[in-house]
Amino acid sequence: MQVTVNGSPVEYHVAGYGEPVLFVHAFPLNSQMWQPQVEHVSRGYKTVVLDLPGFGESPPAQEAPTMFSYVETVAAVLEAAQVDQPAVLVGLSMGGYILLEFFRRFPERVRALVLADTRAAPDTEEARQNRLDTAEQVLQEGPRVLVESMVPKLLTSRADDVVRLRVREMIFAATREGIAGALRAMAARPDSRPTLETITVPTLVIVGGQDDLTPPAEAEGMAQAIAGAELEVIEGAGHLSNLERQDAFNAALLRFLDDLGSS
Repeated sequence: MQVTVNGSPVEYHVAGYGEPVLFVHAFPLNSQMWQPQVEHVSRGYKTVVLDLPGFGESPPAQEAPTMFSYVETVAAVLEAAQVDQPAVLVGLSMGGYILLEFFRRFPERVRALVLADTRAAPDTEEARQNRLDTAEQVLQEGPRVLVESMVPKLLTSRADDVVRLRVREMIFAATREGIAGALRAMAARPDSRPTLETITVPTLVIVGGQDDLTPPAEAEGMAQAIAGAELEVIEGAGHLSNLERQDAFNAALLRFLDDLGSS
């Protein structure tokens, strides 16, 4: 299915029935990364996934993206999917950055949050410059620039070869403009640490035990800053914990969702 946001088409998919759960993918992947979760969650919930502009089946945005334009995309997809009640929002890595911005803008539209392998702190100056430099390189050379450098950072050395291949395919499916735009948007994102103390909805923080990009200590700090937040450390997983340890991630997510229903 498709919705137009700021003049550009955005692809999204809906599965299942029940309370709404929307997933926002990581950089530089697409909605297919959530397939292992949708297969399970959609048995009892209405699941919504989307391809951010320039990723998966969505063409690049007409204007340079920002964290807020990504938030507008999420909001438009919720409306197009006929989600007229507060939804559970699940985001991993860049998806988490977007959801923190979404909560700042539209807290009344959030039933609960799942923040996986992400951080609230902004980039250091060095990290920001690295993103900007990489954006220029990708525009010149294409997604291949990211494949060899990022896959070892996204997964542990013990990751299944099928998962590793799927991650590579998703990166290659991204457009140069989508990748560069996302890198610049992430480099310019605000400090979300003050937002953590304002979150009053139920929140689950998930992190891979071997995640070197957003380490467990960072996830622990986020969970401590959010009142009542739960922390789930998935051992044996790197940054893409939902793919590397699918069963453990699904179990934690479903337990959280089912607890919401009984509260």
